Amino acid sequence: MVPGEQGQRRDVWAFYALTAFAAVMYAVPGEWIPVLAPLRLALLTSVVAAGLMVIRRLGRAEPLYLDGARGWGLIGFSCLAVLSVSWAVNAEVARYTGMELLKLTAIYLTVVNVISNGRRLAVVCGSIVLASVVTSIGVINWYVVGENLVEGFRARWVGVYADPNHMAMNLVLVVPLAVAFVARKGSPWVWRVACLLAAVLAVVAIVLSHSRGGFIGLSVAMGLWAFREKRRIQAIVVGALFVMGLLVFAPESFWARNETVAAFHEDASAMGRVYAWQVASRISLDRPLLGVGAGSFRYAWAEYAPPEARRAYVAHNIFLDVVGELGWVGLALFMMFAGGASGGAFTASRSREVGWIARALSASVAGYLTCDLFSGYILSAHCYVLFGLAAAAHRIARAAEVTETVGIPDGQAPVGPVGAWEGSGHAA
Repeated sequence: MVPGEQGQRRDVWAFYALTAFAAVMYAVPGEWIPVLAPLRLALLTSVVAAGLMVIRRLGRAEPLYLDGARGWGLIGFSCLAVLSVSWAVNAEVARYTGMELLKLTAIYLTVVNVISNGRRLAVVCGSIVLASVVTSIGVINWYVVGENLVEGFRARWVGVYADPNHMAMNLVLVVPLAVAFVARKGSPWVWRVACLLAAVLAVVAIVLSHSRGGFIGLSVAMGLWAFREKRRIQAIVVGALFVMGLLVFAPESFWARNETVAAFHEDASAMGRVYAWQVASRISLDRPLLGVGAGSFRYAWAEYAPPEARRAYVAHNIFLDVVGELGWVGLALFMMFAGGASGGAFTASRSREVGWIARALSASVAGYLTCDLFSGYILSAHCYVLFGLAAAAHRIARAAEVTETVGIPDGQAPVGPVGAWEGSGHAA
């Protein structure tokens, strides 16, 4: 086998491993199939994908694509988290958080290096949609049997889905992707039915979580997708059907919990958020540049919380969490990363090749970030995979524009990862 063929094969296997990781991220088989737990499938598939990607790059003497300013923003953010051990309120937690962020950075870079064309982008998004069915069914089943309900009525599941808010926001990003496949003309009817089922189950699971942030995020995501979709009438019809289903089938407890927003002073959960935001504000005033260290927000609670806030909470807002833990320096780096990936998805929405899936990704990003305004999970693999997919869509769209600009005939565009072409000096 010639070296070029070897590199191409490694690239293909890296893509397979990345697709498997995206599926495992939702199906989490190790959490409910005991015999698979020791395999640590999420870690295994991500390491295989990243390792094969790096080996291929080294084998062909190609530079690793770092995704420009947004990639460097994420790298800088992760390195700052690692360095925060020297000033953190809790050095051990800061060390763990920094190392986890480096792993998530590796996942992001693997996504933007491996997903090099529209087909690969659609396959990974499709694997997420399909695997989410497992999560949704798990949540719904636990609710039906009354197992481990939070506060006696809020559904959840295993692993990272044990927190109803976290579970809801991770399913919010699935719904626009699923409906995009449903609305995609030319897709096999079996696949469209499967995606419709995935979307419906995800919405049901979000409702059963009774997550107010999840409900708002879902509304933002679906509204944005329907507004920006080119086949707007069809998109509005699909969105209206979901709203009607929500109105008809949502349990009374769901609406009752959402109504408590108006009287948040009497809601312990809502007041916990208010206290957390006050803590973030006081930390920012005391340590504006570098914060209290990665992962140390709760450990600084006693020093900065008002007297009536006896229980320590997480920041409940990803941006305030970053400000509190890594200061305005960290926020600038995180915004460079998150803003660049989000903007990339919106820009790619105009692409003829990947516009349909990029519009869904931009809606997913908007919905996810809306949820994160009320939650705040820096160490969520779903976040970095979603932003990686958004950045990959942008990169594919730019490559397609270059191809059209230089007048390369159909079928003669550069073969292999976009990064290989860009690294050769032929791309702008």
